[in-house]
Amino acid sequence: MDVDSQSMLGLDEQRIPARDPEPLGAGDSLGIVMEAAARAEETFELAARYLDTSLVDVLRILGFDKDYVTARGSYVYDGAGRAYLDFHTGEGFASLGHNNPDVAEVLHAVLGAGLVDGVQIHYSPLAGMLAEELTQRLPAGLDAVFFANSGAEAVDTAMKFARAATRRPRLISCVSSFHGVTLGPLSLVGDEFFKEGFGPLLPDCELVPFGDLTSLEAALRAKDVAAFIVEPIQGRMVTLPPADYLRGAQELCRRYGTLFVADEIQTGLGRTGRWFALEQWGIEPDLVLLGKALSGGYVPIAAMVTTREIHDRAVGTLERSYVHQSTFGRNRLSMAAGLAVMRIIERDGLIEHAERIGNLLLDGLRELQRRYEMIKEVRGMGLMLGFELRPPRSRPARFSWRLMQMASEGLFPQLIVIPLHRDHSVITMAAGKNDVIKLLPPLTVSEDEARSFLSALEAVLADCETDASKTWGVVRDIAVTAISRKHWPKQR
Repeated sequence: MDVDSQSMLGLDEQRIPARDPEPLGAGDSLGIVMEAAARAEETFELAARYLDTSLVDVLRILGFDKDYVTARGSYVYDGAGRAYLDFHTGEGFASLGHNNPDVAEVLHAVLGAGLVDGVQIHYSPLAGMLAEELTQRLPAGLDAVFFANSGAEAVDTAMKFARAATRRPRLISCVSSFHGVTLGPLSLVGDEFFKEGFGPLLPDCELVPFGDLTSLEAALRAKDVAAFIVEPIQGRMVTLPPADYLRGAQELCRRYGTLFVADEIQTGLGRTGRWFALEQWGIEPDLVLLGKALSGGYVPIAAMVTTREIHDRAVGTLERSYVHQSTFGRNRLSMAAGLAVMRIIERDGLIEHAERIGNLLLDGLRELQRRYEMIKEVRGMGLMLGFELRPPRSRPARFSWRLMQMASEGLFPQLIVIPLHRDHSVITMAAGKNDVIKLLPPLTVSEDEARSFLSALEAVLADCETDASKTWGVVRDIAVTAISRKHWPKQR
């Protein structure tokens, strides 16, 4: 389908929204916002000098080094006013779209109220209110909440609580899982790429194949496993479990005295078309982990929710009340943002909306799969979607594909990601060292935006199947550069 990208995405109507009446940086007596705006052209220079030089290189190679200056809803905007439809949203953290005005209003009100925020010596009613709203939407008995700053911290909390509550040493997770990159959660991650160079990791952390109940039972049989930690849908490649897997895993955990932990950091809070993905399979975990979307993209927040019995076995005595705390874990802004997000999801019917638009996207992707040989498989649930690419059949394209595989696993999907961004102003992301492109649009994404994405993707797929496509050459050049850089230290 040959569609002009600007009209296709409705970009004539999607320029930068009118600014607030106050000038940029108004009320900032220290001038920080104005200085940041003035130094916008230095963004990547500063990042390369003081932050992560290699990530800056990657962004430049892929053409993602844009001067994004603002974001609203489903779009981010560059300095020229060009709008980019965001179907990645920072791995789903901007769940209500960028800079949701209702969440911002709550945060401004909380700051203006001058509330107490001494987490170590004080309980804010906001923390209890958010815990109450979370537990009301989870299975009965999950009524003890620990608030943290990141998903990795929530996973680490679950690891500690499971060991303390069961007095068992071992922890089991799944091959190809992802639970965070700090040392504890990294020990559970099922991809060696993330672990390389960071060992030795925590002992007694083991992997079993995702979806394999026989292997799980073999690991649990010794009755020394504290917890089995599993993503209901694996986030790295959007891998759904077999129909009976999660319920079977829960039954095995009950049988062998192992705690069943659902890592809902990416799947939770409406992403799959339910409040929590566990509802899709009718499971009742002993611990549930949340993060990413809980603040609507504004401030760091995560949570571990468990039973009062498990909580108190781990830290529920006077002597142990301080052994596991988090300095900013219950801060007023995070708690208020979490409350705002949950109430907006409820008020605006975003659970049902995510299911409806997700089905529209899933149907559209499957239709493209039938028509374009590059798409090998489509999978997903709600607004957590992925499509896997297959190697091309033509001899010239297959040569380029082999070159990409030699350079780096995961480079091939850039054949889709780069032109979507460059030619159609759509932001997507490859899912890592594999051939999957993952889609995590905001829960507020509109039907028109979903159809615009599908039109853009079709245009890219059609172009990739022609001999005249310039994108093959672009990605081939990236592969050659990557291969030369791999060997450069050996040549010196």
